[in-house]
Amino acid sequence: MKMIKYQNFNALLLLSFGLLSGFSTVGRAQEIACQAPELVCSARAAVFVISSFDPLASAVRIGPDLLITNRHVTADQSDVVITAKSGDKIAGRVIATGYEGDLVLIAAKNLGEGPLLRLSAADKALALYTIGTDPARRKIRVYPPGKVLLQPSKTARFARLQHTAVSRPGNSGGALVDEKGRLVGIVTSGGEGRYDAFPVSAIEKLKALSGKQYAEKSRVLGSAMRACMDFLDSLSPAGKMSKQTAQNLNDTCALSNNRQLMDDAAVRLGRARYLGLSRALLEKALVRDPLAINTRFSLIVALTFSGLYPDAVPHIRKLLPVIPQDANLLRYAIQAAKNTGDKALANEVLALVKKHDPDRAEAAARFLAAPLRKHEKPKAQ
Repeated sequence: MKMIKYQNFNALLLLSFGLLSGFSTVGRAQEIACQAPELVCSARAAVFVISSFDPLASAVRIGPDLLITNRHVTADQSDVVITAKSGDKIAGRVIATGYEGDLVLIAAKNLGEGPLLRLSAADKALALYTIGTDPARRKIRVYPPGKVLLQPSKTARFARLQHTAVSRPGNSGGALVDEKGRLVGIVTSGGEGRYDAFPVSAIEKLKALSGKQYAEKSRVLGSAMRACMDFLDSLSPAGKMSKQTAQNLNDTCALSNNRQLMDDAAVRLGRARYLGLSRALLEKALVRDPLAINTRFSLIVALTFSGLYPDAVPHIRKLLPVIPQDANLLRYAIQAAKNTGDKALANEVLALVKKHDPDRAEAAARFLAAPLRKHEKPKAQ
């Protein structure tokens, strides 16, 4: 199943260094149980199972004959198979677009009657729910709730909403709704308890840049995305790669202009110890979406394993107020504080450890108090 999913850079590097659903075709009694507010459960009727480059993904109805999904779901393909509420298979057509974010429109007839969700900006005070395809049962389901972590950056054109509403493979292109059943975003990618979605404000931008006149640009954008995903799929699970392969991976996925694909390529480069390439690609991804939590977290890990602790500190300070309870972030923050002699950071992080992970507080305090020992750092290529 092809989907963009945040990979745990921390786990991959620790390993290396030793240290991204369907309607029921029978009665509602056999649907997946929905344990959410009624308005959220009702919103399932606007989400469809689809198949394209990604053989199992999701799409949201935004017009009588119009759906929206992620570009990485379709890549450079123009055909989409949609599962209607009746269980019938419907042919859909990707509408060419020059929009460079991870969204495309799908035209389809005979979708049947169904609701169009109200649109709304995400509200930090309201719970969020992912609605998308459950791969195991090929049915649309509602996943456990989460909340807004960060609103999209106001300075980046393709910035995403950062949230904690559980998202799984098959959910790409699905609906992110609030507890009132309003569509606040299109589910895109994520992992490690942190996910992202394109805000609904991107829909009008996508529509304005869609149509036959964008056919060639759409093909180029889709082909670049496919090339990166195919490259990632072709890599050895062991993580080893030649210097030329590493450079080709970097160049191919940089051309995709997709922040999550750049993240995934950077993780693979870091695992193979091409830390210089990994850091540069993550920095490029952050330019595209400055508030992307998983991107910044991966950069912290890459900088730490490169021994570049002073460079990691500003990124750590940006994430501490957002995910102060994250045990891995606190661990990297303690390492950076000790190796840079930043007493203010050390005190701040130790207080957070005492609050969120008290069983480790004593060990953290001893580590910070111990003399700094010279140690060998991994070679950054």
